[in-house]
Amino acid sequence: MSGTGEEDLAAAWGAALEEDVAAAGAAASSTTADAARVLNQAEIDSLLGFGAGPTREAEESGIQKIISSGLVSYERLPMLEIVFDRLVRLLSTTLRNFTSDNVDVSIDGIVSLRFGDYLNSVPLPAMLGVTRADEWDNYGLAVVDSALIYSVVDVLLGGRRGTAAMRIEGRPYTTIERTLVERLVNVVLDDLTSAFEPLCPVHFKFERLEVNPRFAVISRPANACVLVRLRVDMEDRGGKLEILLPYATLEPVRELLLQQFMGEKFGRDSIWETHLAEELRHTDIGLDVVLDEQIMPLSAVLNLKVGDRISLGVAPGAPVSLRCGEVPLFEGEMGRKGQRLAVRIDKEIDRRKGASS
Repeated sequence: MSGTGEEDLAAAWGAALEEDVAAAGAAASSTTADAARVLNQAEIDSLLGFGAGPTREAEESGIQKIISSGLVSYERLPMLEIVFDRLVRLLSTTLRNFTSDNVDVSIDGIVSLRFGDYLNSVPLPAMLGVTRADEWDNYGLAVVDSALIYSVVDVLLGGRRGTAAMRIEGRPYTTIERTLVERLVNVVLDDLTSAFEPLCPVHFKFERLEVNPRFAVISRPANACVLVRLRVDMEDRGGKLEILLPYATLEPVRELLLQQFMGEKFGRDSIWETHLAEELRHTDIGLDVVLDEQIMPLSAVLNLKVGDRISLGVAPGAPVSLRCGEVPLFEGEMGRKGQRLAVRIDKEIDRRKGASS
C-alpha cells in the first residue's frame, strides 16, 4: 500500500516537472521571437520619448529658477508676434504656390529659451538651415523636421494624395532631398523678409544646410533666443517648421519691437481713404487778409488809447497777403465789390520755396 502511494507521488512530481519544462520552453521561444523582431522608428521614438505628448516637467530647484528668470519673454516684444502672424499668412499663400497643393500653416507656439537647450531638444533626423540677417549682422536658424522633409519631397516629386509620407531610416539625406529642402528654406526666408518689411528693412540670406546640430551653432549656449514653432499641413501630410532668432540678432530693432501694435502699416483701404478725403474737404478753416505788420515797443503799445492813429507802411493799391494761420497762401490787391471790401488774388505763394510763383 505504501509502495503504491510512493509511486503516485513520484508520478505527480514528474507531471509537474514536465509542465514546468514545457512552460519554460514556451517562454523561451516567445522571448526568442520577441528578440528577433525589429522595432520600427515609431516604437524607437516612443521609447526615447520623442513624439510623445507634453510631460510634466521636473521640479526646478531655487537656483535653477533664479537662473532661468533672466530670460526675456517674447511677450515683452509686442510687434514680434505681429511679424510672425504676418509670416503665417504669407507662408500659407507661398507654400500653396510652391507645392501646388492645399497648405495650411499655423503657429504652434512662441517661446523663449536658451540656445543650448534648444539644440539639445532638436528631434533628429532634421535639417537646420543657417541664415544671416545682413542688416543686423547676425544669424538665425530655420529647422525642418523629418516629417515635413519627406512630405515636401513627396509632394514635389509627384506623390499621390492621401498617403502618409514615409519616414526613411538609417541613411543620410540624398542630394535631391537636400536641394528641395534648400528651396523650401529659401521660400521661408523670403517670406520672413517680407514679414519684417513694414517694421524695418532686413534681408535674411540662406548660408548653409546642416544635419548635425553641433555644426549649426550660431550663438553661445547660454544666450536667450526666440523660437516660433509652425505647423504645416498638406491634407494627410505635413510636419513642423521652427524658426529661431537669438535676442542678439533682434537687438538692432529692439526699440521697434517694443512698440505697442497700433494697426498694420501694410495694405491700403481705399474706402477709408475716400471717406477721409471727403470729410477733410468739408473742414472749416480761417483765412486772414494781412495789410501790414509792424513791430512796436511794449511801452508804445501800453500807451495806446481810443482815438490814436497807427500809420500803415503800405501805399494804396499795395499787395496784401492771404494767410491760413501762419502759412502764407496768396497775394492779392484790395478793392471794392458792391458795398463791401474785396480782395483779388493775383499770385499763389510757393510754400516750398518761400517765393511767389
